[in-house]
Amino acid sequence: ERANGQRLNIIIVAEGAIDRNGDPVTAEKVRQVVVDNLGQDTRITVLGHVQRGGSPSAFDRVLGCRMGAEAVMALMEATPETEACVVSLDGNQAVRLPLMECVEKTKAVSKALADKQWELAVQLRGRSFARNLETYKMLTRLKPPKSAFDESGHGIQDTLWGQEGYTLAVMHIGAPACGMNAAVRSFVRNCIYRGDTVYGIHDGIEGLCVGNIQPMGWADVTGWVGQGGAFLGTKRTLPGQRLEKIAGRLAEFKIQALLIIGGFEGYQALLQLVEAREKFKEFRIPMAVIPSTISNNVPGTEFSLGCDTALNEITEICDRIRQSAQGTKRRVFVVETMGGYCGYLATVAGLAGGADAAYIYEEKFSIKDLQQDVYHMAAKMGEGVQRGLILRNEKANDNYTTEFINSLYTEEGKGLFSARMNVLGHMQQGGSPTPFDRNMGTKMAAKAVEWFIEQLKKNTQADGTICANTPDSAVMVGVVRRQYRFTPLVELKDDTDFEHRIPKHQWWLKLRPLLRILAKHDSTYEEEGLYMTIEENVEADSSII
Repeated sequence: ERANGQRLNIIIVAEGAIDRNGDPVTAEKVRQVVVDNLGQDTRITVLGHVQRGGSPSAFDRVLGCRMGAEAVMALMEATPETEACVVSLDGNQAVRLPLMECVEKTKAVSKALADKQWELAVQLRGRSFARNLETYKMLTRLKPPKSAFDESGHGIQDTLWGQEGYTLAVMHIGAPACGMNAAVRSFVRNCIYRGDTVYGIHDGIEGLCVGNIQPMGWADVTGWVGQGGAFLGTKRTLPGQRLEKIAGRLAEFKIQALLIIGGFEGYQALLQLVEAREKFKEFRIPMAVIPSTISNNVPGTEFSLGCDTALNEITEICDRIRQSAQGTKRRVFVVETMGGYCGYLATVAGLAGGADAAYIYEEKFSIKDLQQDVYHMAAKMGEGVQRGLILRNEKANDNYTTEFINSLYTEEGKGLFSARMNVLGHMQQGGSPTPFDRNMGTKMAAKAVEWFIEQLKKNTQADGTICANTPDSAVMVGVVRRQYRFTPLVELKDDTDFEHRIPKHQWWLKLRPLLRILAKHDSTYEEEGLYMTIEENVEADSSII
C-alpha cells in the first residue's frame, strides 16, 4: 500500500483482542512488530472513554424512540405469566426476544472464547456479526493489480474465479449523496480482486454518450471511502433519445455488466434501458441499481445511501436552532428540508430533533390542522416550554408554503411567541459520510459484484457473448426489513408513483404517530415488534449494519 502511494495506515486493536492461543494482543505488541519488520514510524493512540461521549447520532435517537415505544407496548400487553423479553432491532425490524435465551447465548459466547472455539463464538454472535466479519476479511484479503496478476497479466492465483475476467462498468445518475464514493471503491476493488476489468463512467449518461470513460485501477479509489460527494461525477440526465449512442458506447468498450449508483433518476434510467432490450442487444446484460439519494424515495429499498448522513446534518442543524430558540425565549423555528415529495427526511429528522410537528406531502393537512398546531404550541409555551421546532418538507403543499406557515405562526403567536424561518438547502447533501452510509455502500457494492458474477456465468453463451434478457437480470439492490434483496425493476413499476417520484408504500409512515405522541399531541401508535426466538433470529439474514 505504501508502494502504491498510500501515506497513512491505521491499525485498530480491540482492548480485549487475543490470538489463537488465547494470549493478549496489545497495541504495544502490534506497534513493535510494525517497527521491527517494516521500519515505519508508528504511534499509539488509546481512545478510552471519549468513545462514550458526544452527541447521539440521528440513528441512535430514532432507535431510542422506536425501542422505547415498543417497550411500552410490551409492558402494556404483558401479564404476570409473560416471559421477560429484550426489545431489539433486527435489520430494520423491531423484534422481541426472550430475555433468558439472550442471557444464555451471551454466556455461551464467553465459554466458546474460553474454550478457543472461534467458529462457534462467531456463530453465536449472530448472523449480522458473522456477515460483517466475512466482509471485513474479504476486503482485507484484497490485493492490488500487481499482486493479483503475473507478468503476463493472466496469473489469477489471488483471485476467486481462476478464469478470464469480465468487463464491468459503474456510473452515477442523479443528485450527489454521501456513500457513493464508498460504493464505487468497494465495487472497483472487488472486481479487480476477481480478475475483472472495471470502467468508470464520468458525468452520468452525458459522459457515457461522449465516451468519458476510463479504466479504474486499484490506486484510483484510494481514500474514497470517507469522502462525500461523487468523484465520478453525476447528472440527472436520462437516456431519452440517446439510446443508440449509449448502446454504441457499451459495445465499443465491450461492457458486459453495468452498475448504476444513483437516486430515482438512476432507477428511471435503468428502466428505460431494460425496456429498450428488444431493440438494442447491447442492453441484454446484467444491470443493477444501488439506491443513493438523500431523499430515500427509491422503491425496492427501505434505506438509500446518503439518507443517514443527511439526517445527521439536519439533526445537528436542528440542535443548533433549538439552542438559539431556547436562548431567545419563546421562539418557534420553521425549518424546510429537502426530499422532493418524499417526507422521509422531515419525519425522521423530526423524531431525532424533537420537533413539534413535521408537515409532509404523504400526509395531507389543512388550515385547520395548522391552526390546531399553533394552539398546541401556544399551550406548550404557557406551560413553560421556551422553544418550538416545526419541520416542513419542501413539496409538502403548493399553497401552505414555508413562508405561509411562518407567517401563520408569527401572526397567531403574537404576545405568546415569535417565529423565524430557515431553509436548509443543499448543505443537506454535504458532509462526510456517516459510518452507516460507508458500511452500507461497501456491502451493497460487494453484494452487487457477487450478483453480477452469478448472472454473467448464467447468461454466457457458447460463443462467449452475454445475453441476459430475463426480468431478474436488471434489479434494484435494496434493504427490505431484515435482509438485502435483489428486486427486478419491472416488479417495482406497480409500486411507484412516477408523477411524484415516490414509492406507493413507505415503511417510515408508521413512525408518524410516534412523532406526534412525543410532541404531546393525541395520536395512536401501533406496535411493530415481532415475537421471535433466538433460533428464528439466527436463521434470518439481517446483516444490514
